[in-house]
Amino acid sequence: MFVELEEICSRPRPFQFYTASDLWTNEHISKQMLSYHLDGEVDISSRKTSFIDRSVSWISSRFNVGVGTQIADFGCGPGLYSRKLAQRQASVVGIDFSKRSIQYAKEEAQHYGLTIDYVNQNYLAYETDERFNLIVMIMCDFCALSPAQRRGMLTKFHTFLAPNGSVLLDVYSLSAFDQVVEKSMYEANLMNGFWSANKYYGFLNTFKYDIEKVSLDKYTIVEADRARIVYNWLQYFDLDGLKKEFSDCGFSVEGVFADVAGSPYVSDGGEFAIVGKKI
Repeated sequence: MFVELEEICSRPRPFQFYTASDLWTNEHISKQMLSYHLDGEVDISSRKTSFIDRSVSWISSRFNVGVGTQIADFGCGPGLYSRKLAQRQASVVGIDFSKRSIQYAKEEAQHYGLTIDYVNQNYLAYETDERFNLIVMIMCDFCALSPAQRRGMLTKFHTFLAPNGSVLLDVYSLSAFDQVVEKSMYEANLMNGFWSANKYYGFLNTFKYDIEKVSLDKYTIVEADRARIVYNWLQYFDLDGLKKEFSDCGFSVEGVFADVAGSPYVSDGGEFAIVGKKI
């Protein structure tokens, strides 16, 4: 038992493990995630409906979205942004790891009479010959990627964009990192049964990496017949550091905002959004 507890409480190296498939392809977990996506009154998995409406309105104005605008929505979930952008006459591709979310998005598109190309795939592996005017990655998805994954993603974006195309994404700031507190907790059916339909014991260890500006929520889920670990990494950014990542991958920074609804940037906000233009 001591050895098992030592492992549960062990601190890995930043981004040492990548378990996105366990989070997004598990049948039970994906059902919980979709329910969060579709609850328009909370900022869990997706933004509140009121914010999404405001965000889509700003995106449409800022990037002149209309007939002929080619948009890729990376991490599209159940299509909350994709559908609204398609309703503004854009041609939209949505990519997401969750089969359940993609299925919901396809059904919604059919219901609204929209033609949206939804792709059920880990967006890190996505390839296409299409060229987009705009790529969006919203809800701080970029923060869940390691430095190598982020560079690879931005390099893909640069390839996928048409000349003068743009990327819009949001990230957590160093102010948000300052609020992270290391902790450990244990609970039967941790998070109200989120991790399994069966009885389980859940351990949560939150680690903070001050040099790298990274946090980790490490979930150890112990069921009667198995145990598994899910790693939820988050990178936090300062503006200069994020600008350099964009510049290193062939982008100029065209705008910085407090969020993806175009609110004015504030240096001490918990998040910020950036627009990069393909050079």
